[in-house]
Amino acid sequence: MFDSRQLKTFHEVVKTGSYSAAARSLGYTQPAVSQQMKALERDAGTPLFTRVGRGIRLTEAGEALTRHAGAILDSLSAARQQIDAIARLRAGRVRVCAFPSAAATVIPDAMARLAADHPGIRVDLLEGEPPESLGLLPRGEADITLAFSYPGLHVDVPEELAEIPLLEDRLTVLLPTGHPLARRRAVQLADLTHERWIVGCPRCRANFLHACAERGFTPDIAFSTDDNLVVQSLVAAGVGIAMMPALVLSFLCHSKVTGRVVEPLTLRKVSAYVLREHLRIPATALVLDSLRAVAANRAG
Repeated sequence: MFDSRQLKTFHEVVKTGSYSAAARSLGYTQPAVSQQMKALERDAGTPLFTRVGRGIRLTEAGEALTRHAGAILDSLSAARQQIDAIARLRAGRVRVCAFPSAAATVIPDAMARLAADHPGIRVDLLEGEPPESLGLLPRGEADITLAFSYPGLHVDVPEELAEIPLLEDRLTVLLPTGHPLARRRAVQLADLTHERWIVGCPRCRANFLHACAERGFTPDIAFSTDDNLVVQSLVAAGVGIAMMPALVLSFLCHSKVTGRVVEPLTLRKVSAYVLREHLRIPATALVLDSLRAVAANRAG
């Protein structure tokens, strides 16, 4: 492995034609240049220069190194510039995985904020539900994962992950606008025992069944889909109602659908997760700051 400082000195010796000229150009003493070249020859395992009178001449090995030294130094310089840009938040790439309702609400606002202040930061967006999405972090397939958890439903979080709480998202019920209970500001879950239901992801379904069991009934589940737009369309068509997080209300697309708070009030916790050691990476920390700011505004 060649030392980059020695390569730079070697490159200067070749360019100027002598140790003394290279020393003047680099601000070194001639003995310092000579020592560096001897060390470089030891690493190379063969002489790089031969003496010709008072001058020097490259050996065959020296000629070979000359053909590569400039490219190596240019690559190192480019690497230093790129690393400096990343460290100073002028560049960087962060992979963020989020569940659908967060991807449609929190993520766009956070990315807009990020693009305005740090346009050189690039974000790759992935979509996934917990707990599978949390597994992307230890495998190196994502840098940040947004995930949710419900009270009483344990989530297995790998111990190497740090949790950054973002917000609490209350649960609501989606009803057709003509539904008799749509006139209320809040709806008791116990008043919905005879309804047909549409349920979403496995964790949301598990929480829903748990809540219904606490109210003493087993819901009639007619449809199951992870697609929020499909849920809205089914509700609008009057074929069922759905328990959905309040984040979904901000992108309701059907005029025939309305959302009402469910009582007793149930909150799901939304957090960002990241490998602890990645908290020190500038671009990752910046994206987390943007997510926190957006979440705080929503909570406010």
